[in-house]
Amino acid sequence: MLLRSYARIVVLLRWPIVAAWAAAVAASLVFLPAAGQGGSDLEQLVSADNPAVRSELRSFERFGFPLLSRVAVVQRDPGGLSQQVQAEAVARARSVGDGTAGDAGPIRAAVPVMNTLGLFPGSAEDGTTIVTLLFTDPDVTFAGQVAAAERFVAEHYGADDAVVGITGSVPARVEQARLVQSSLPWLEAITVAFVFLIVAAAFRSLVAPLVALAVAGVATLLTLHVGGELAVRLGVPVPQETQPLLVALLLGVVTDYVVFYLSGVRSRLAAGEDRLAAARHATARFTPIVATAGATAAAGTGALVVAGSPAFRAFGPGMALAILIGLVVAVTLVPALLAILGRAAFRSTTTPHADADRPVRPARGRWWSRLLTRCWFALPLLLLCIAGLVVAALPARHLKLGVSFVEALPPDHPTRTAAAAAEAGFADGILSPTEVLVEGDGVAARAAELTRLQQSLAGVQGVAAVLGPGTTGLPPELTVFKAPDGGAARFLVILSDEPLGATAVATAARLDEQLPGLLAAAGLGEARASLGGDTAVAHVIVDQTVADLGRIAIAALLANLLFLVLFLRALVAPVGLLVCSVLAIAATLGLTTWLFQDVLGADGLTFYVPFAAAVLLVALGSDYNIFGIGPAWREARKRPLREALAVTLPHSARAIRTAAFTLAVSFGLLWIVPLRPFHELAFALGAGVLIDAFVVRSLLAPALLSVLGSKAGPPVDEPERIPVSPAPAQRAEV
Repeated sequence: MLLRSYARIVVLLRWPIVAAWAAAVAASLVFLPAAGQGGSDLEQLVSADNPAVRSELRSFERFGFPLLSRVAVVQRDPGGLSQQVQAEAVARARSVGDGTAGDAGPIRAAVPVMNTLGLFPGSAEDGTTIVTLLFTDPDVTFAGQVAAAERFVAEHYGADDAVVGITGSVPARVEQARLVQSSLPWLEAITVAFVFLIVAAAFRSLVAPLVALAVAGVATLLTLHVGGELAVRLGVPVPQETQPLLVALLLGVVTDYVVFYLSGVRSRLAAGEDRLAAARHATARFTPIVATAGATAAAGTGALVVAGSPAFRAFGPGMALAILIGLVVAVTLVPALLAILGRAAFRSTTTPHADADRPVRPARGRWWSRLLTRCWFALPLLLLCIAGLVVAALPARHLKLGVSFVEALPPDHPTRTAAAAAEAGFADGILSPTEVLVEGDGVAARAAELTRLQQSLAGVQGVAAVLGPGTTGLPPELTVFKAPDGGAARFLVILSDEPLGATAVATAARLDEQLPGLLAAAGLGEARASLGGDTAVAHVIVDQTVADLGRIAIAALLANLLFLVLFLRALVAPVGLLVCSVLAIAATLGLTTWLFQDVLGADGLTFYVPFAAAVLLVALGSDYNIFGIGPAWREARKRPLREALAVTLPHSARAIRTAAFTLAVSFGLLWIVPLRPFHELAFALGAGVLIDAFVVRSLLAPALLSVLGSKAGPPVDEPERIPVSPAPAQRAEV
């Protein structure tokens, strides 16, 4: 009764509802900021309590000068740099330090590092490369640091200086944000085009896809601007990296909801009802399914707020807000538009007649659904699907996590090209060294012990070179390894691998674990040591991510299980369906690991990709559970579950395939963003949705429920709460 009342109200107020949403969009564009304001890029979401960050701050306080720089100018000539170029690099750096270089802006120091005569430990070549590290005031923004470096190069370097470019983790972060923003219009345009084509082909109409895109557009604009306002008011960062994901999520998910409403209205029109009656019936029938699916997906993504990692806490609210806004828009605006358009929403692309006027045909696939629900066939199919998903999941055993900045850029990007030049002349870790800070009373005066510690650090697996108090042959002005008060010493550790890849992160973890023993062996057992630098920060982030896994998994699975139990009013079936979702996610992560680590040779997946993808796939998998199993559950009130599955599966199959294919394309088009994390997300989410819809929901879940039969626990002998479609509509092709 409540659903029928809601349907009557929405259809009755169809014009005011459309006008209200149009006014809401206009108001958000005028009065609310866009997402990205009040926030920052994802990699800046590092907790101030990060031990590596605290170590760097203590080093700066004790020495009055940072040891690490995240912006560098790279000069390189494989044939060898001339003596004049090398001398000018030293003179240029000295002039910055003594203030005679003119206006260097926020740059306070420049330190040239050369691979000449092997003076720099671990150098791969001799006299070919100079990396000038630039140091700025700590309060300068990332964009400000890069702009200052570009001005410095333009004013102080000439054509003969063999400058390759500016690089480092800070320029890489700035370039990532720029590439995301520049790719967003293309991503939106191409995704819209694909959604239009898919929905147009599914419904053989040019108007139906316009309805889907209009609703998705309203939800997207409201999400981005409401999210921007919340970021400003609450001070919650809205990572720029989430914007393409938000767009893809909204276009895909909202289109899913629209597809089911469209299918319901078209069936009723085909049965001979007028547009208002058809809209009322579809609204009453599909609103509880859409609402439950949307709430489940929002709860699943919102579960990320339980994470300790700032990055995950930033992802969760944005994803949940997007789904909730899309849900509210869908359950109000879609019925209103379809009540207004009626048969015009299904105007055929091939004939002047309404597609809904075509003769009603039985749904295809009845023979397959009958076969699928026979226990003698369902059990082997169930075992075969499980075996296939387990095999696909096996590569996930070797999944590694990294936090790449430079390596995430396209291979031909200038920032990455400059990094490759620096690494060729020195070692892979030259641009993001790790700082080892040793603190203790009088430790700076203990030269012999510090030298032994430096030698021990150089012997750690994965370390290419170490600079410190025991290094000889360095310029005399580099007196930066012993604190003025004598209470601290520090070492610069260059790793032999890409500094933010999974291998270097593992090296940092190994170094952190071995430090107490190395101190004791060097005779500094009473001192304390800590790590700083990008790799050390990444090590903490990865550890925090792995530690978050249990909380995120439990929260997401419990949220989805709760909604499934409430919707199906059973326990065995929801648990079984959730296990199916977990198998699909494991297979997805296995295939993603295989593609990027084994085939493409990436040094681990970006730390947030597997977990963000898993949470989204759990949530969206529950959507398809509800869309696919919900009708069977209602039908099972009147007949055995196996028969109910055989009757309802053909009717929901085509709509689910259309919705899933649209969502997979929306996610897959994230590949347009030329950054490796987006490529990983595009593959994981696109493949995951297809596996879930075409393997799990089409084969595995029906086979499981057919094997379980009455043990699955569907309610029986209860009055139907939602009007059942007349027989012709049930036979109509969805």
